[in-house]
Amino acid sequence: MAMRGDPKQRRASASAPHGGAAHHVADKLRRHSTFLLLLLLLWFALSLYLFLSATPPPPRPAFLPSTSTPRPALRIYVYDLPARFNRHWVAADARCATHLFAAEVALHEALLAYAGRAARPDDATLFFVPVYVSCNFSTDNGFPSLSHARALLADAVDLVRAQMPYWNRSAGADHVFVASHDFGACFHPMEDVAIADGIPEFLKRSILLQTFGVQGTHVCQEADHVVIPPHVPPEVALELPEPEKAQRDIFAFFRGKMEVHPKNISGRFYSKKVRTELLQKYGRNRKFYLKRKRYGNYRSEMARSLFCLCPLGWAPWSPRLVESVLLGCIPVIIADDIRLPFPSVLQWLDISLQVAEKDVASLEMVLDHVVATNLTVIQKNLWDPVKRKALVFNRPMEEGDATWQVLRELEILLDRSQRRHVESWKR
Repeated sequence: MAMRGDPKQRRASASAPHGGAAHHVADKLRRHSTFLLLLLLLWFALSLYLFLSATPPPPRPAFLPSTSTPRPALRIYVYDLPARFNRHWVAADARCATHLFAAEVALHEALLAYAGRAARPDDATLFFVPVYVSCNFSTDNGFPSLSHARALLADAVDLVRAQMPYWNRSAGADHVFVASHDFGACFHPMEDVAIADGIPEFLKRSILLQTFGVQGTHVCQEADHVVIPPHVPPEVALELPEPEKAQRDIFAFFRGKMEVHPKNISGRFYSKKVRTELLQKYGRNRKFYLKRKRYGNYRSEMARSLFCLCPLGWAPWSPRLVESVLLGCIPVIIADDIRLPFPSVLQWLDISLQVAEKDVASLEMVLDHVVATNLTVIQKNLWDPVKRKALVFNRPMEEGDATWQVLRELEILLDRSQRRHVESWKR
């Protein structure tokens, strides 16, 4: 039996209760630490979830190509006008839907199938008035005659005003028309006559989709408008799906009207004499393939060309602009002060050349300089499928195509108009 005074027994008996307490406290601390760690992890996960769910995704500009179709921002109501304003013209002459002014037909058909089309006018942001004014082909020369345009449009507006209240509430400011001819809603191919006639008063508050556009002021663009490309049949975009692989054995190409003397009834030189000077200066130059006679398969010549000359006609614009881009031929634009469609997407300075009308005599030197310096860069930009698609009016509309770009421009135009309204109200 151990003695009462044994120091070992005293240390053992004295230390036993305190050692057990320390072990119990350590165990509680371990369990408490584990709980705190789990709590911290849970708090971090919850905080991260709340942060990510509260942070909006970066904004994407409307109407730009994406992997999924965005919800349309515009709601467009398309008036169902009697067939004499549109469908009868196409039925009478198939050229109505295919020629260079046919954007009025293509846009109408694309908007009828548009996901953002408003079924009820009360839900609409904009109202589209489908009148085909470029389908009246003259029996004398076979070209579209615009002599009936003002009366036909006035008749359509009178009908819209009489049957529905939407025109009257805004005086037509939210109504959209297509004016896809030489000088837009001035409705005449001769600039001086177009300027003298001006835009009809009943259209001046509306929005015009027009191929005509110049830098600075001009009577024929004195209304809210969007510059659109001339119409080229969509199948042209499929003729050369890989333009970078084409054999381009023609240096500079042009086929079209080139007057030696002013033969038309106006007594003036077509193209402000630019085309005449091209023929006189380069007609015998083997580097230039210039032809005056029409040829149905001329696009095959464009597909073989390095540079496609796009001089002005009566108006600055030309369907050659679109055809050149679609076929991978660098457009050489000879039209002073021209304003081109969809500049934010197409970036024309990167995919074309612009030569002043007065510099036609130096054209060969300009083209030679490009070949020696940045030809491959321009071609690479030009062959971008996104840029080529932006000039084609598909039916139905496809994301990124010409109708898509028109809707994007309309959205920008509306936003700008609303800001102007707010600023004027603040003043």
